[in-house]
Amino acid sequence: MTALKDMPISFPGLFEGWEFNPDPIALHIGHGVYWYGIILAFAMLMGLLLCMRQAERFGLKEDHVLDMVLWGVPCCVLGSRIYYVVFYLDLYRRADGSLDWGRMIAIWDGGLAIYGTVIAGALLAFFYTRRKKLKLGALTDLCVMGLLLGQIIGRWANFINREAFGGLTDLPWRMRLWTGAGQYIEVHPTFFYESLWNLIGLLLMLFVVSKGRRFDGENTWFYFLWYGLGRTWVEGLRTDSLYLFDWTFMGWPIRVSQALSLVMAVVAAAMLFYHIRIKKCSAEDLLVNQRKAQAPDAAR
Repeated sequence: MTALKDMPISFPGLFEGWEFNPDPIALHIGHGVYWYGIILAFAMLMGLLLCMRQAERFGLKEDHVLDMVLWGVPCCVLGSRIYYVVFYLDLYRRADGSLDWGRMIAIWDGGLAIYGTVIAGALLAFFYTRRKKLKLGALTDLCVMGLLLGQIIGRWANFINREAFGGLTDLPWRMRLWTGAGQYIEVHPTFFYESLWNLIGLLLMLFVVSKGRRFDGENTWFYFLWYGLGRTWVEGLRTDSLYLFDWTFMGWPIRVSQALSLVMAVVAAAMLFYHIRIKKCSAEDLLVNQRKAQAPDAAR
Protein backbone atom coordinates (compact mmCIF):
# COMPACT_ATOMS: atom_id res chain seq x y z
CA MET A 1 0.00 0.00 0.00
CA THR A 2 1.15 3.51 -0.85
CA ALA A 3 -0.25 6.66 0.74
CA LEU A 4 -0.58 9.97 -1.08
CA LYS A 5 1.98 12.50 0.16
CA ASP A 6 -0.23 15.54 -0.45
CA MET A 7 -3.18 14.38 1.64
CA PRO A 8 -3.88 14.81 5.37
CA ILE A 9 -2.80 12.51 8.19
CA SER A 10 -5.21 12.00 11.08
CA PHE A 11 -5.85 9.84 14.14
CA PRO A 12 -9.64 9.51 14.22
CA GLY A 13 -9.70 7.29 17.31
CA LEU A 14 -7.80 9.83 19.41
CA PHE A 15 -8.30 13.29 17.89
CA GLU A 16 -11.56 13.23 15.96
CA GLY A 17 -11.67 15.97 13.35
CA TRP A 18 -7.98 16.90 13.69
CA GLU A 19 -5.88 16.61 10.54
CA PHE A 20 -2.24 17.29 9.75
CA ASN A 21 -1.16 17.86 6.16
CA PRO A 22 2.59 18.57 6.01
CA ASP A 23 4.25 19.21 2.66
CA PRO A 24 7.16 16.73 2.36
CA ILE A 25 9.17 19.56 0.75
CA ALA A 26 10.20 22.22 3.26
CA LEU A 27 11.71 24.60 0.68
CA HIS A 28 10.84 24.51 -3.02
CA ILE A 29 14.33 25.27 -4.28
CA GLY A 30 15.91 23.23 -7.07
CA HIS A 31 15.02 19.59 -6.42
CA GLY A 32 13.55 20.83 -3.15
CA VAL A 33 14.76 20.73 0.44
CA TYR A 34 12.82 17.85 1.96
CA TRP A 35 11.70 17.50 5.57
CA TYR A 36 13.02 13.93 5.32
CA GLY A 37 16.57 15.24 4.96
CA ILE A 38 16.13 18.00 7.53
CA ILE A 39 14.84 15.57 10.16
CA LEU A 40 17.63 13.07 9.47
CA ALA A 41 20.24 15.84 9.69
CA PHE A 42 18.74 16.98 13.01
CA ALA A 43 18.74 13.36 14.23
CA MET A 44 22.45 13.02 13.37
CA LEU A 45 23.24 16.31 15.14
CA MET A 46 21.43 15.27 18.31
CA GLY A 47 23.15 11.88 18.26
CA LEU A 48 26.52 13.63 17.86
CA LEU A 49 25.88 15.99 20.78
CA LEU A 50 24.84 13.10 23.03
CA CYS A 51 27.99 11.14 22.16
CA MET A 52 30.21 14.17 22.80
CA ARG A 53 28.64 14.69 26.22
CA GLN A 54 29.00 11.01 27.13
CA ALA A 55 32.48 10.35 25.64
CA GLU A 56 34.40 10.73 28.91
CA ARG A 57 32.32 8.03 30.59
CA PHE A 58 33.75 5.54 28.09
CA GLY A 59 37.39 6.62 28.25
CA LEU A 60 37.15 8.48 24.94
CA LYS A 61 37.58 12.07 23.79
CA GLU A 62 35.32 14.39 21.86
CA ASP A 63 37.87 14.32 19.02
CA HIS A 64 37.22 10.60 18.62
CA VAL A 65 33.52 11.32 18.19
CA LEU A 66 34.12 14.12 15.68
CA ASP A 67 36.50 11.93 13.66
CA MET A 68 33.90 9.20 13.50
CA VAL A 69 31.20 11.64 12.39
CA LEU A 70 33.32 13.12 9.60
CA TRP A 71 33.83 9.65 8.15
CA GLY A 72 30.64 8.07 9.44
CA VAL A 73 27.96 10.33 7.95
CA PRO A 74 28.86 9.76 4.27
CA CYS A 75 29.74 6.09 4.84
CA CYS A 76 26.50 5.35 6.71
CA VAL A 77 24.29 7.20 4.22
CA LEU A 78 25.97 5.27 1.41
CA GLY A 79 25.63 1.98 3.30
CA SER A 80 21.95 2.50 4.10
CA ARG A 81 21.17 3.42 0.49
CA ILE A 82 23.06 0.44 -0.94
CA TYR A 83 21.28 -1.93 1.46
CA TYR A 84 17.88 -0.52 0.44
CA VAL A 85 18.57 -0.58 -3.31
CA VAL A 86 19.93 -4.15 -3.25
CA PHE A 87 16.73 -5.53 -1.70
CA TYR A 88 14.40 -3.27 -3.69
CA LEU A 89 16.29 -3.56 -6.96
CA ASP A 90 13.17 -4.11 -9.07
CA LEU A 91 12.00 -0.60 -8.16
CA TYR A 92 15.01 0.82 -9.97
CA ARG A 93 14.57 -0.99 -13.28
CA ARG A 94 13.27 0.62 -16.45
CA ALA A 95 10.63 -1.04 -18.61
CA ASP A 96 13.35 -2.74 -20.67
CA GLY A 97 14.92 -4.25 -17.54
CA SER A 98 17.95 -1.94 -17.39
CA LEU A 99 18.87 -0.20 -14.15
CA ASP A 100 17.91 3.43 -13.62
CA TRP A 101 21.07 4.76 -11.95
CA GLY A 102 19.59 8.24 -11.57
CA ARG A 103 16.77 6.95 -9.39
CA MET A 104 19.21 4.82 -7.40
CA ILE A 105 21.02 7.89 -6.09
CA ALA A 106 17.88 9.99 -5.52
CA ILE A 107 17.85 9.63 -1.74
CA TRP A 108 15.73 12.78 -1.46
CA ASP A 109 12.80 10.59 -2.59
CA GLY A 110 13.32 8.34 0.44
CA GLY A 111 14.72 4.84 0.63
CA LEU A 112 17.27 4.36 3.42
CA ALA A 113 17.59 1.21 5.54
CA ILE A 114 18.84 1.41 9.13
CA TYR A 115 20.63 -1.94 8.92
CA GLY A 116 22.75 -0.59 6.09
CA THR A 117 23.67 2.26 8.43
CA VAL A 118 24.58 -0.15 11.25
CA ILE A 119 26.69 -2.38 8.99
CA ALA A 120 28.59 0.57 7.50
CA GLY A 121 29.07 2.13 10.95
CA ALA A 122 30.35 -1.13 12.44
CA LEU A 123 32.92 -1.58 9.67
CA LEU A 124 34.08 2.01 10.05
CA ALA A 125 34.38 1.65 13.84
CA PHE A 126 36.44 -1.52 13.43
CA PHE A 127 39.00 0.10 11.15
CA TYR A 128 39.04 3.37 13.12
CA THR A 129 39.75 1.68 16.46
CA ARG A 130 42.47 -0.45 14.87
CA ARG A 131 44.15 2.69 13.57
CA LYS A 132 43.78 4.68 16.82
CA LYS A 133 44.54 1.69 19.09
CA LEU A 134 41.26 2.01 20.96
CA LYS A 135 38.92 -0.66 22.29
CA LEU A 136 36.25 -1.35 19.70
CA GLY A 137 33.67 -2.14 22.39
CA ALA A 138 34.23 1.18 24.16
CA LEU A 139 33.66 3.15 20.98
CA THR A 140 30.59 1.18 19.91
CA ASP A 141 29.14 1.43 23.44
CA LEU A 142 29.21 5.19 23.00
CA CYS A 143 28.06 5.23 19.38
CA VAL A 144 24.94 3.09 19.91
CA MET A 145 23.61 5.71 22.32
CA GLY A 146 23.81 8.35 19.62
CA LEU A 147 22.41 5.87 17.10
CA LEU A 148 19.36 5.18 19.27
CA LEU A 149 18.66 8.89 19.70
CA GLY A 150 19.04 9.37 15.96
CA GLN A 151 16.57 6.54 15.31
CA ILE A 152 14.07 8.01 17.78
CA ILE A 153 14.05 11.31 15.89
CA GLY A 154 14.62 9.92 12.41
CA ARG A 155 11.49 7.76 12.38
CA TRP A 156 9.40 10.94 12.32
CA ALA A 157 10.74 11.58 8.81
CA ASN A 158 8.69 8.51 7.82
CA PHE A 159 5.64 10.17 9.38
CA ILE A 160 6.06 13.28 7.22
CA ASN A 161 6.56 11.10 4.13
CA ARG A 162 3.49 8.92 4.92
CA GLU A 163 5.61 5.76 4.76
CA ALA A 164 6.80 2.88 6.96
CA PHE A 165 3.28 2.33 8.30
CA GLY A 166 1.70 -0.96 9.29
CA GLY A 167 -1.28 -3.03 8.27
CA LEU A 168 -4.95 -2.23 8.72
CA THR A 169 -6.24 -1.87 12.28
CA ASP A 170 -9.17 -0.49 14.24
CA LEU A 171 -7.18 0.26 17.40
CA PRO A 172 -7.88 3.66 19.04
CA TRP A 173 -4.46 5.02 18.02
CA ARG A 174 -4.83 4.02 14.36
CA MET A 175 -3.51 6.42 11.73
CA ARG A 176 -5.64 7.42 8.74
CA LEU A 177 -3.89 7.91 5.40
CA TRP A 178 -5.36 8.60 1.97
CA THR A 179 -4.63 6.32 -0.97
CA GLY A 180 -6.82 8.00 -3.58
CA ALA A 181 -9.72 10.36 -4.10
CA GLY A 182 -12.24 9.46 -1.40
CA GLN A 183 -10.24 6.39 -0.37
CA TYR A 184 -8.36 6.03 2.88
CA ILE A 185 -6.80 3.33 5.04
CA GLU A 186 -6.48 3.16 8.83
CA VAL A 187 -3.22 1.54 9.85
CA HIS A 188 -0.72 0.87 12.63
CA PRO A 189 1.57 3.92 13.12
CA THR A 190 4.62 1.68 13.19
CA PHE A 191 7.00 4.63 12.88
CA PHE A 192 5.74 5.71 16.32
CA TYR A 193 5.98 2.20 17.79
CA GLU A 194 9.64 1.99 16.84
CA SER A 195 10.40 5.54 18.00
CA LEU A 196 8.82 4.87 21.40
CA TRP A 197 10.54 1.47 21.75
CA ASN A 198 13.89 3.11 21.04
CA LEU A 199 13.21 5.89 23.55
CA ILE A 200 12.64 3.32 26.29
CA GLY A 201 15.83 1.53 25.21
CA LEU A 202 17.86 4.75 25.32
CA LEU A 203 16.61 5.59 28.82
CA LEU A 204 17.52 2.10 30.00
CA MET A 205 20.95 2.44 28.43
CA LEU A 206 21.61 5.87 29.95
CA PHE A 207 20.40 5.21 33.47
CA VAL A 208 20.78 1.46 33.99
CA VAL A 209 23.02 -0.41 31.56
CA SER A 210 25.80 2.21 31.22
CA LYS A 211 26.06 2.73 34.96
CA GLY A 212 26.55 -0.98 35.60
CA ARG A 213 28.77 -1.87 32.64
CA ARG A 214 31.11 -4.80 33.28
CA PHE A 215 32.82 -4.96 29.90
CA ASP A 216 33.38 -2.79 26.85
CA GLY A 217 30.70 -3.85 24.42
CA GLU A 218 27.89 -4.32 26.94
CA ASN A 219 25.95 -1.30 25.68
CA THR A 220 26.47 -2.53 22.15
CA TRP A 221 25.07 -6.00 22.77
CA PHE A 222 22.20 -4.51 24.77
CA TYR A 223 21.40 -2.30 21.77
CA PHE A 224 21.34 -5.26 19.39
CA LEU A 225 19.17 -7.24 21.82
CA TRP A 226 16.71 -4.40 22.51
CA TYR A 227 16.48 -3.09 18.97
CA GLY A 228 16.40 -6.60 17.53
CA LEU A 229 13.39 -7.59 19.66
CA GLY A 230 11.52 -4.37 18.90
CA ARG A 231 12.23 -4.45 15.19
CA THR A 232 11.20 -8.12 14.93
CA TRP A 233 7.78 -7.13 16.31
CA VAL A 234 7.39 -3.89 14.33
CA GLU A 235 8.57 -5.38 11.04
CA GLY A 236 5.83 -8.01 11.30
CA LEU A 237 3.25 -5.21 11.24
CA ARG A 238 4.67 -3.23 8.33
CA THR A 239 3.42 -3.41 4.75
CA ASP A 240 6.59 -2.19 3.01
CA SER A 241 9.12 -4.74 4.23
CA LEU A 242 12.19 -5.61 2.21
CA TYR A 243 12.01 -9.30 1.28
CA LEU A 244 14.89 -11.73 0.86
CA PHE A 245 14.51 -12.09 -2.89
CA ASP A 246 11.85 -14.80 -3.51
CA TRP A 247 12.94 -17.07 -0.66
CA THR A 248 10.30 -18.45 1.67
CA PHE A 249 10.14 -20.13 5.08
CA MET A 250 7.22 -22.51 5.74
CA GLY A 251 5.45 -20.94 2.78
CA TRP A 252 5.90 -17.37 4.00
CA PRO A 253 8.18 -14.83 2.27
CA ILE A 254 11.17 -13.91 4.42
CA ARG A 255 11.28 -10.29 5.57
CA VAL A 256 14.96 -9.31 5.55
CA SER A 257 14.87 -6.94 8.51
CA GLN A 258 12.70 -9.23 10.62
CA ALA A 259 14.96 -12.25 10.07
CA LEU A 260 18.09 -10.19 10.67
CA SER A 261 16.58 -8.64 13.80
CA LEU A 262 15.69 -12.01 15.28
CA VAL A 263 19.16 -13.45 14.61
CA MET A 264 20.73 -10.28 15.99
CA ALA A 265 18.70 -10.47 19.21
CA VAL A 266 19.59 -14.13 19.78
CA VAL A 267 23.30 -13.53 19.18
CA ALA A 268 23.26 -10.47 21.45
CA ALA A 269 21.56 -12.38 24.27
CA ALA A 270 24.16 -15.15 23.95
CA MET A 271 27.04 -12.67 24.05
CA LEU A 272 25.66 -10.89 27.12
CA PHE A 273 25.18 -14.23 28.88
CA TYR A 274 28.73 -15.32 27.98
CA HIS A 275 30.45 -12.14 29.18
CA ILE A 276 28.38 -11.69 32.35
CA ARG A 277 27.68 -15.24 33.55
CA ILE A 278 30.46 -17.36 32.08
CA LYS A 279 33.44 -15.06 31.59
CA LYS A 280 32.35 -12.94 34.60
CA CYS A 281 33.87 -9.75 33.25
CA SER A 282 34.92 -7.08 35.71
CA ALA A 283 34.49 -3.33 35.40
CA GLU A 284 38.23 -2.99 36.06
CA ASP A 285 38.85 -3.99 32.43
CA LEU A 286 36.77 -1.14 31.02
CA LEU A 287 38.80 1.32 28.94
CA VAL A 288 37.64 4.23 31.07
CA ASN A 289 38.83 2.53 34.29
CA GLN A 290 42.14 1.51 32.73
CA ARG A 291 42.78 5.12 31.76
CA LYS A 292 41.87 6.32 35.25
CA ALA A 293 44.33 3.82 36.72
CA GLN A 294 47.06 5.00 34.34
CA ALA A 295 46.49 8.68 35.10
CA PRO A 296 48.20 8.74 38.56
CA ASP A 297 51.21 6.87 37.12
CA ALA A 298 51.54 9.41 34.31
CA ALA A 299 51.40 12.27 36.80
CA ARG A 300 54.40 10.99 38.81
